[in-house]
Amino acid sequence: MTSTGKPATGVTLRLLDKADREIVKLDRAIVGAVYKFQHEFRKNPEAGGFDLKPLKGHERLWSARVNREYRALLLRLGGNDWLLVSVKHRGHVHRNLDRLAYGINQVTGAIEYVDLQVVEEDVLRREAPARPSESSSAPEPAPRPAAVETLFGQYSAERLADLGVAEPLIPIVLKLTTDDELLGLAEYAPRHTGEVLLRLRDGVPYEQVMEEVTEPVAVEGAEKADPEDWQAAVDRSQAVVITDDESLQSILEEGDFGRWKVFLHPTQEKLVHRSYSGPARVGGGPGTGKTIVALHRVKYLVDQLPPGHSKPVLLTTFNKNLAADLRTRLISLGGPETLARVDIMHVDQLATRVVSESAPGNNKRRIDDTQALREWRQLLVEAGESRWDAEFLSDEWNQVILGQAVASRADYFRVRRAGRGRSVSRADRAEIWQLAERFTQRLEVKGLETHRQVAERAAQLEIARKAKIEERRRQQEQRGGLDNIHVESGSGAWLRYRYRHIVVDEAQDLGAAHWKMLRAMVPQDANDIFLVGDTHQRIYDNQVTLGSLGVNIRGRSARLTLSYRTTREILRAAIGVLEGTDYDDLDGGTEDLAGYRSVLHGFRPSLRGAESWDEELDLVVEQVQAWHDIPRESVAICVPTNEKVDDVVSRLGRRGIMSTKITSEGPRRDEGVHVGTMYRFKGLEYRRMIIAGVSEGLVPRSSVDAWSQTDRARYKRELQRARSLLFVAATRARDALTISWNGEPSRFLRPLGVRSTLR
Repeated sequence: MTSTGKPATGVTLRLLDKADREIVKLDRAIVGAVYKFQHEFRKNPEAGGFDLKPLKGHERLWSARVNREYRALLLRLGGNDWLLVSVKHRGHVHRNLDRLAYGINQVTGAIEYVDLQVVEEDVLRREAPARPSESSSAPEPAPRPAAVETLFGQYSAERLADLGVAEPLIPIVLKLTTDDELLGLAEYAPRHTGEVLLRLRDGVPYEQVMEEVTEPVAVEGAEKADPEDWQAAVDRSQAVVITDDESLQSILEEGDFGRWKVFLHPTQEKLVHRSYSGPARVGGGPGTGKTIVALHRVKYLVDQLPPGHSKPVLLTTFNKNLAADLRTRLISLGGPETLARVDIMHVDQLATRVVSESAPGNNKRRIDDTQALREWRQLLVEAGESRWDAEFLSDEWNQVILGQAVASRADYFRVRRAGRGRSVSRADRAEIWQLAERFTQRLEVKGLETHRQVAERAAQLEIARKAKIEERRRQQEQRGGLDNIHVESGSGAWLRYRYRHIVVDEAQDLGAAHWKMLRAMVPQDANDIFLVGDTHQRIYDNQVTLGSLGVNIRGRSARLTLSYRTTREILRAAIGVLEGTDYDDLDGGTEDLAGYRSVLHGFRPSLRGAESWDEELDLVVEQVQAWHDIPRESVAICVPTNEKVDDVVSRLGRRGIMSTKITSEGPRRDEGVHVGTMYRFKGLEYRRMIIAGVSEGLVPRSSVDAWSQTDRARYKRELQRARSLLFVAATRARDALTISWNGEPSRFLRPLGVRSTLR
C-alpha cells in the first residue's frame, strides 16, 4: 500500500486456518460478497470503498468493509502482505474490540487469532448441533453445577503454555468441565491447541504429548519464537495465499478439502524430510494425511536429485483410480518439473510393463480375482469335482502357490501354509496340485492370465535382473569399483536398477508378489522405499509380512493420529464398526487406532431403518433433497452391490436428481450426486455421504458365514475385510453421514446402538 494514494501493486492476501470454515457458514450472499472483496482487495487495498483502517487499540489488526453489514478482519504482516483471519458482523467487531486476541505462539512460532467473546459464549453452552437438514434457535445455556471438577485442573497455566496451548485461551481451558465444552473450544482454537488438549483429555501423559505433539512443531534453534517476526511466523502457520478468485472459491466450496489435500503439517513435514537408513513406513487412520506425506516425500526426493531427464522416482499404489488422482495432485504440488522425474502408475500396470518387456508378443487377456473364481467354478463343474470348493482352491492358488512362487509339485509338498486355517494332508496336496495345474492349463488354452500371475512373473524377472546387477557390481568392485546404481551388462548395454527411490501409497493393499517386485527394483540403500498405509482400510485379500519379503521397516515406522477430514462424531461411529477386530502392522505385529482423533466437531451420524429396499430408496432420496444447501457433487451414495447402484441412480432420476456412477475409471462426470459400490470410494472424499443397504446378508454378504464351519481363519479374514470396507466408506464423509438399511440391520452396526429386528 502506498502513501500517495496510488493503487498498490503486488498485494499478497492470505487466508488463516479456520477462517474459511467460518466464512462458509455465513449466508450465501455474504460469501458472495467475500469473493468480490478479496478480488478487489488484491488489486488495490486502498480503494475507498474498503474503509481500511486499524482497529482501535490494535497495532496490526485492521478492518475492511465487505458489505454494509460485514467486515473483514486482517492482520498486516508487513508491507503489502495481509492475512485474512475472520469475517464478522460490524456490530460484533465494535462491541468486542478488547476480546480479539492474536499473536505469535512462543512455542510453535505460528500466528494465532482467537475471538475470545465467541469462545466464551459458545463453549460454555455446548449441545449437539442440529443435523444439516434441520434448523433451530440456539438453546439457553444450562445452569452450571457448583463445585464441578475441571478437565485440566491438574495442569498449571505455565505447563499448558509450554505445550503450545494458545495463551489467551488458557484461562478458558482451565474452566472446562465437560467434553462437549472441550469439543466446542477445539472448534475455535488453533489446531495445535485442540490437538494438545484432546490428547491430554484422552489420558495421554503430559511428557508423551510434549514429545509426540509439541516437539515436532516447536521452533528450532531458539527457546522462544521472535514475537515480532511476522513474516517468519506466517511461513509456520496454517495459511494459504489467495492467488486468484478460483483458489478462494475452491477452498470455500470444498469446505476446506482443497487445502488439506496439499497442506503439510509440521509433524508430517519432519517425516517427509527425514533421512532413513532403509525402508520406512507411515501409518495412520483415514484423513490423517498419509497421501499428503507420500506426495511431499516424492517432491522432496526429486528436489535432492542431480539434474537429468530420467525418472528415478516411482510413485505407485494398488488402485488405478488412485494412481490417476496422485498424478493430478503431484502436478498441483510440484508442477511439471517434479512430474518429469517421477513414474506414476498403479502396481499391476508396472508389473505388466515388466512382463511385456520380457515377452513383447504376449496377447493374453488379464482377468481379476472375481473372474478367476468363475473359471475355478467352471473347472470343478466340468471335472465333476465336489470335494473342494472354488473359493478355497482360488485362495490356495493365490496365497500359497503364486504367493510363495511354488514352481513344482515337490515344492508344494514342502511349502508352509501358515494362516491358511484349513489343514491339508499330503494326499490332499497332491489333489490340489493336480487341480492347480489343470487350472493353469485352462487359462493358457483360453488365452487368459490373472493379475496375480503377471505380478509374480514380474517379481521373478526383477529378482533375476537384480541378481545380475549385484553380480556385475561385485565384479566391478574387484576391478576398481563402479557406481552401484548403473552397471554395464555383458552385452554392452547398461543394466541398472529401475529406480533410486520408491514411494507407495495405500501399501496395505499390495500383495506379496508386488513387494518382491518393488524390492528388486531399487537398491538396498538409504531412503530406498517409503510407504504409507493403514491396515484398517485393507479391502483386498492381500496380507503380507514385509520383513519376510526384504522390506525391513523395523525401527523406521511412524504413525499419524490427527484426522483433517472427518468430524469426531463420524470417527467415533466408524471406529465402532471395527469393534472386536484385530489388525496387523504389515510386519508381523498388531496395530490399533489408539490416539486417532479429530479436532473437527459436527453432526452425529444418522441411522435409519426401513421395511424394504423400495422404502429405503425413498429415505435416500429424502435425505439428498434435504441436503439442498450444498452442490450435488459434494454428496455421495454408497451401496454394497452394482445392482443397487443402478437402483439408486434410477430412483434419483425419477425424482429429478442428477447423479453419476463411479466406475473403475472414476466418476463418469463431475456433475450430480456420486453413486457407487463401497470398493469404488477408496481414496475419495465428500462433504456429506449416505451408505445405504447396510443390511445383514449384504454387509457382510451371507456367503461369508459358510466359512465359520470349514475354515475359521478364512472366516475371520473375510469378516475383517467386510468391516474394513464399511469403515472406509464411513470415513469418506467430512461433515455428515447417514447409514441406512432395510430388514435386518448389519451386525456391524450393533456397536452404534442399532438393535436387531429379529425376536
